[in-house]
Amino acid sequence: HSHLGSHFILRCACYRSRPRLEDAAPRIVEHPSDLIVSKGEPATLNCKAEGRPTPMVEWYKDGERVETDREDPRSHRMLLPSGSLFFLRIVHGRRSKPDEGVYVCVARNYLGEAVSRNASLEVAILRDDFRQTPSDVVVAAGEPAVMECIPPRGHPEPTISWKRNNVKVNDKDERITIRGGKLMISNTRKSDAGMYVCVGTNMVGEKDSDPAELVVFERPMFVRRPVNQVVLADDTVDFQCEVQGDPTPTIRWRKEEGELPRGRFEIRADNSLRLTQVKAEDEGSYTCLSENSVGKAEASGTLQVHVPPQIVVRPRDQISAQGRTVTFLCGTKGNPPPAVFWQKEGSQVLLFPSQPPSQSGRFSVSLSGELTITDVHSEDSGYYICQAISVAGSILTKALLEVETPSDRIPPIIRQGPANQTLAPGTTAQLQCHVMGNPLPSIQWERDGQRILGNDERISLMENGTLQITALQETDSGAYTCVASSLSGETSWSGVLTVKESGGLSVPPVSEPYQLPGPPQKPVVTDVTRNSVTLTWQPNAHEGGAAVTSYIIEAFSQSAGSTWQTVADFVKLEKHTVTGLSPNTIYLFIVRAVNAYGLSDPSPISEPVRTQDVSPTGQGVDHRQVQRELGEMAVQLHEPALLTASSVKISWNVDRQSQYIQGYRLLYRPVGGSWSQQEVKAATERSAVIANLLKGTEYEIKIRPYFNEFQGMDSRLLTFRTPEEVPSAPPRAVTVATVKLSNSSSISVSWQPPPTEMQNGVIQEYKVWCLGNDSQTRYHINQTVDGSVLTTLLKGLLPGVLYQVEVAAVTSAGVGTHSQPVSVLISGGSESDENVSLAEQITDVVKQPAFIAGIGGACWVILMGFSVWIYCRRKKRKELSHYTASFAYTPAGIDIFGYVWICRPGMMGANMGNYPWLADSWPTTNLVHNGKDSVNCCTSKHDTPERYYNGKTRFYRWCPPLPDRTYLMDGVMEDGPAPPPRGVASSPTTSYSHQSTATLTPSPRDDGHCLDIPRLHQLEQPQIARRLPCGPVPVPRAPSPPLTQSNPNLAANQECPDNTVPHRSAHKRDLSQGAAQSVENINNTTPGVFPFLYKRATEVLLLK
Repeated sequence: HSHLGSHFILRCACYRSRPRLEDAAPRIVEHPSDLIVSKGEPATLNCKAEGRPTPMVEWYKDGERVETDREDPRSHRMLLPSGSLFFLRIVHGRRSKPDEGVYVCVARNYLGEAVSRNASLEVAILRDDFRQTPSDVVVAAGEPAVMECIPPRGHPEPTISWKRNNVKVNDKDERITIRGGKLMISNTRKSDAGMYVCVGTNMVGEKDSDPAELVVFERPMFVRRPVNQVVLADDTVDFQCEVQGDPTPTIRWRKEEGELPRGRFEIRADNSLRLTQVKAEDEGSYTCLSENSVGKAEASGTLQVHVPPQIVVRPRDQISAQGRTVTFLCGTKGNPPPAVFWQKEGSQVLLFPSQPPSQSGRFSVSLSGELTITDVHSEDSGYYICQAISVAGSILTKALLEVETPSDRIPPIIRQGPANQTLAPGTTAQLQCHVMGNPLPSIQWERDGQRILGNDERISLMENGTLQITALQETDSGAYTCVASSLSGETSWSGVLTVKESGGLSVPPVSEPYQLPGPPQKPVVTDVTRNSVTLTWQPNAHEGGAAVTSYIIEAFSQSAGSTWQTVADFVKLEKHTVTGLSPNTIYLFIVRAVNAYGLSDPSPISEPVRTQDVSPTGQGVDHRQVQRELGEMAVQLHEPALLTASSVKISWNVDRQSQYIQGYRLLYRPVGGSWSQQEVKAATERSAVIANLLKGTEYEIKIRPYFNEFQGMDSRLLTFRTPEEVPSAPPRAVTVATVKLSNSSSISVSWQPPPTEMQNGVIQEYKVWCLGNDSQTRYHINQTVDGSVLTTLLKGLLPGVLYQVEVAAVTSAGVGTHSQPVSVLISGGSESDENVSLAEQITDVVKQPAFIAGIGGACWVILMGFSVWIYCRRKKRKELSHYTASFAYTPAGIDIFGYVWICRPGMMGANMGNYPWLADSWPTTNLVHNGKDSVNCCTSKHDTPERYYNGKTRFYRWCPPLPDRTYLMDGVMEDGPAPPPRGVASSPTTSYSHQSTATLTPSPRDDGHCLDIPRLHQLEQPQIARRLPCGPVPVPRAPSPPLTQSNPNLAANQECPDNTVPHRSAHKRDLSQGAAQSVENINNTTPGVFPFLYKRATEVLLLK
């Protein structure tokens, strides 16, 4: 070691004596950072230094040098090559803490040393014992809960979290807050209960506290509260009270205004309170009290005991003369006091107390319920109903008012009316009508139901009511009716008059009065029931011309109408029971005798007789008992059983039978419709069948018991749907009409739905068939439309074909009956019609969205292509604008001083088309050409002579390339084809009249190159050899318009000098047919020496 040390000192001395320029003092580039490390874990204190020579790094802890593995191979500290200090494990004990402290690293070389920043190394610890462990907590639901915890000592300071039932508590719940070791839960719930553990955590690990239990009790909470109730006296009432809580609460009842009714209350197993046989003094508030260890609650319900209305003073039946005043008493009582009103039976008018006279008229009701009728009229006769109603129920009673009717209030009686007669034309007819009544009734005659007016001189009415018709005609035949009317009513009698030739047969004469039987004696009533009256009478001693064969009985009742009605005929005996009468109705009767000659005069009018009334009031039934028993009945309606698509069986049962049940009323209706009713008149019946229902319809049904006019409670409402079937009737009113379009190949079909009762369900759609037949082919045009559509348009019918159109309605069950076929014939059209039809078809195609979209897309593509073409064209022109050129033509060869551009005068073509889209930016020149001759593409002033040099013509004007759709002429080729034949027509091009003033000079990069334009394309057309000019010929100035037709008279043949070689005519080529072909042709025919010049010339041509 001493040797190495001395060597190091010597080297340092040498370095100090001779420092190098590139050497540098040490510099710390990475300083160590503070560390907190768990015991036994590895750790690294970083330190990195720079310098030249490389500095040596040493570490110091708390000012003392640190031994590393370099000094002691057994050391757990290692000095890394980078200078960092690495701990294999951190050693730390209660007494010995060799690794904990403040560290610095020092880097040295011969130029000096560098010291890093201090870095502390601390050892993390976590003790076992919690300084405070959580305690058990008991709270009530809804209250806050707090659990406290102080974690074990440790470094770094442990953080606190909580676990409930081994699941981490979610502190994101807004009810839960963890702060300073405390767990706070606001508004606790039953679900928050459980075992809680406090967890202290730092980098050493976790420590769990002893568990603590959170118990959450629930205060009493009502599941079912007592409700306010209104019951009738002597009823039973239940107050419900259902409570939940933890611990289970206790329940007791109390009455706020006193004690519970002794002997009549019961607290049941479900904690409800039952009161039996309630009385008015039981009214009050009943409270349910619930309590447990964490709280108490109470809820109340009130009881009202109602007494149904009762009639204490009943009105009595009364008989009054007209013009008098009548008063009906009606005394009532009840709790609450009922409201009283009156109503006449059969009338919809209700009479209430204290109504203004303008509404009640002669009727008034006092506050005590008395009904007073002033100035009694005969039409006031009838039953008057007193009704008492309150929230506790209702009751009614009724009394009869009979108004004495004097005899003059009886409808007229026709003693003898017109008899059936058959008379010959030209004779006189007398139709008798003898009437009686007070006042004397008026007589009118009718024939076949039409009143006879006095505008026919042959017809007259005699004073005794007889109708006389003279000079009878066959048109006078008919049924003649005598109508006798007065203020009391009217009566009619009819007879048939027949006017015809006797034909030799004897016509029976009209009966004489003495031949008729005498009137019977006054009928006597011997028996009366609810619907029948038994009458007896004595015959008249005068039988007339023949024996009495039978009797006719007529009756009158004010409630049945103001006329006499025949209630029995062909009565053989002098005693008869008239049936079919209305109950509780007053009737009058008369009797007539019948023999072979006619009817007798009527008998005297019988005494008034009233049919029986078996209503509860008449029999003294207790209305209150009837209403109560009907109200307590519970009719349970069962689910309907479908028998067919239009019938259903309804069954029910009755929980409690009552003696006051006469039957049941089944009420049913389509949903949203009006109610229909079917009565079951047997109280013991438990089922019924409802038929004739609409198919495919949803119905509502309920059942109601009844007893006379009293009705019980309705059962629950049930619904059922009859199954759908196919419509049993076809659509109605199917019509077919030709649509007035440009042709007649379309028809409009319209219809109306089938009758509602035959639709058998919901019409979902209609099917339309259009079937056509001719001698060879069947044509079908079928269409389906929605059920709400009642018309459609059929297109594409062929002329000359007879079509049959049918329509059918469709339900979910299928297709219904087809309508009767409706024929339609589309007549054949002319050629113009066919043309119009084609135009219509084209119009239909054009209207299709796909066609419109395709046209729009194509237009867009064309527009974009055109825009790209314009852009490229302008761009190329700008690129070529720096080129200048001078074109010359040498008949014997190529001019080496410039490019050769063939511009020859020749025959100008006729019928030249205009191309204005090519002239927007071109120098306006005069281009005329002939398809078989050369083209002079440059114009010159007529007053400027052409200048010739050694047989060459110099053009000092710019010759632009030909625009698209023009034809180029071939140049001279030694190996070219033979001259073309004559007679080939020329093609038109645009003629540009203005001259170009540009003078072109050779481009520097193209000096020394020559160009000869070969033929571009060989057209497969006969060609005519022609002698061509050896130079350009002046072309006359074009007319003033910029674009003109070339003059065909300017075409001429030019002869070349003897020392020139004739040019070969070029074939025409339309450049618009494709640039690729043009380039290819040029490349194929260009000599190898000038490929670049040929390509450049072709590009110029194509760009323009």
